[in-house]
Amino acid sequence: MIAYLKGKLVHKDPTYVIIDISGVGYHVKISLQTYGKIKDEEQVMLLTYLHIKEDAHTLYGFKEEVEKKLFLNLTSISGVGPSTGLMILSSLDAEELENAIASEDFKTIQNVKGVGAKTAQRIVLELKDKIRKDSSQDSNQFSTGFIKSNNKIKEEALQALITLGFPKSSAEKNIAAVLKKTGMDISLEELIKASLKAP
Repeated sequence: MIAYLKGKLVHKDPTYVIIDISGVGYHVKISLQTYGKIKDEEQVMLLTYLHIKEDAHTLYGFKEEVEKKLFLNLTSISGVGPSTGLMILSSLDAEELENAIASEDFKTIQNVKGVGAKTAQRIVLELKDKIRKDSSQDSNQFSTGFIKSNNKIKEEALQALITLGFPKSSAEKNIAAVLKKTGMDISLEELIKASLKAP
C-alpha cells in the first residue's frame, strides 16, 4: 500500500494532481479541500489511499490526516464509494462535515450532489460516535486563494464540476448563479465549492 507521495507538483487541478517522483508521474485524485491547501506549492507531500478495482487502480491524495481519516470513514459505509467520498469532502470541509455528523444534521450532507436521504442518514448513524470521539482534533479551514483572471477561473471551475460528474449545462448554470451573487472577487476553490452547493 502507498502511504504517501512526496515530490514535485507538475500539474494542479481542483480535482487531481500529477506528482513527479524520480521521473515517474503519479496521477492522484484530490478534493477541493486539498487543492486549496497545496495550490501554491511546488513540492508536495500527500497522504494517499490506493483504491483497487478489477479494471482500475486509483490513487486518492490528502494534505491532512483528518481529511484522509474522514474519507476512509465515509467509504467504509455501504453506498458511499470513493467518488462520492471525494464529492462530500469537496462540498464540505473537514470541520463542516464533522459538525454536521456530530449534530446529526442530515440536511447539510444531503445537499451534496449524489447523496440521497438514506445515504446521509447512514453516514450520520454510522459515524457520529467516531466523530464525537475524535472531535478534540483541530482542522484548519483552507485559506482563500489568489484570484485568477475572470475567464480562466470560470473555465477551470466548469472543468472541475464536469470532472466531478455535473452535466455541463447544470455546471454552467450553477457557476453563473454564484458569480451573479459574489461578483468576480472569488477564488477558484470558493467558486467550485459554492457551485457544488447551488440548488
